[in-house]
Amino acid sequence: MILEVAILQVKAGMTNDFEINFKKASQIISKMKGYINHELQKCMEDRNKYILLVRWETLEDHTLGFRGSEEYQEWKHLLHHFYDPFPTVEHFEEIV
Repeated sequence: MILEVAILQVKAGMTNDFEINFKKASQIISKMKGYINHELQKCMEDRNKYILLVRWETLEDHTLGFRGSEEYQEWKHLLHHFYDPFPTVEHFEEIV
């Protein structure tokens, strides 16, 4: 299993719209090959900051499968305009 981690800084005044769109985007990602689950959490100290955690069966399920899909274009359309700066995405593997 691979854990995708992204810190999402949402532009001020746009958090409500972001959360609405994220619910729509969740339906897209949850149908992708290799998807296991995901969670979005909101920072308590900075109400414009979120952390996105997505579990994938393999790295390629995310980097090639999802990002190379037509569904990813819809994901981008729903979410990418909310971020400033654009998030860095990192992948982690379980050790223990």
